[in-house]
Amino acid sequence: MSSVPLTSVLLLFSIPVLLVEMGSSAIPSLPAVNGTCQTTCGTIPIRYPFGTGYGCGHPAFSKHIQCNFGTLQYYSTRSSNAYTISSIDYPSNTVIVTDPLMSNCTDMQNSGSFTLGDDTPFTLAKENIFVLLGCSTTSAMFDSREDFCDTGSGSRVCRGMYSCRGVTGIGLQQNAAISTCCVYDYPTGIGLGYSLDLPKLQCSSYASVYEFGDEGDPMKWKFGVSLNYNDSYYTDACKDCEASGGFCGFASLDESFSCVCNNGVNTTTNCLGQGNALSGTMPLKIQTVLTIRGLVVSWMLVLLQCS
Repeated sequence: MSSVPLTSVLLLFSIPVLLVEMGSSAIPSLPAVNGTCQTTCGTIPIRYPFGTGYGCGHPAFSKHIQCNFGTLQYYSTRSSNAYTISSIDYPSNTVIVTDPLMSNCTDMQNSGSFTLGDDTPFTLAKENIFVLLGCSTTSAMFDSREDFCDTGSGSRVCRGMYSCRGVTGIGLQQNAAISTCCVYDYPTGIGLGYSLDLPKLQCSSYASVYEFGDEGDPMKWKFGVSLNYNDSYYTDACKDCEASGGFCGFASLDESFSCVCNNGVNTTTNCLGQGNALSGTMPLKIQTVLTIRGLVVSWMLVLLQCS
């Protein structure tokens, strides 16, 4: 029998490599950041339902939460606003966010609009007190028929804010008349998607206070927006994943539950099998490739023997 041309042998050797590459391209991307999901962002511990990147945590939170250079941020899908997450209290399901343009006693500046977006997994906590500063006296919110502003205890809050030196940042004198200040509690006036439209309300800036304590000094007030989320996201499957040392996440294709292990592999259950129980169809694709490779090698041996 005639010998097999060298080009034919080289072609046969190239087939398994090509098949392996084709099989790999069909494997869903792993939901991991630098191999695994991060458990901290800066000094903030990250636990489910939060995540530091796509595929980590719950998909409802993943579209809003990102870790950028050690800073955990909330992104509103309704606007381009990004708010810094300063703390997460997991036992009470509470998150504190701060708007870089929001005013406090030390620094007041013209603000844009505050919005969480219509698809947010958060709700405003009832502890929030919103203070609108430097408002036009012609604003519709001062309409007595609307009863929008709190003129009772809110007057104390306005006087406190206007006593701050930072009020000069919005063009007012320290201890200015509080007739341009409006205070309202949750949930009055926020509306759909938890949006605060300052230009529409004809106000220069806003502040949000989530804790006063017994302090009358506004320098000791805690500024930020307190948000709540429910714990229904924390399922038994996630608890089982975490018990095995994994991080709860989701598949990139259909957002189904995945358990992300330390080696970067995602499973549909937990990490006890070191990622052997892979999700999707990857094991079948690899087995098919290896079987074809074995047939190719067998063909080559027959051809070489016949030569």
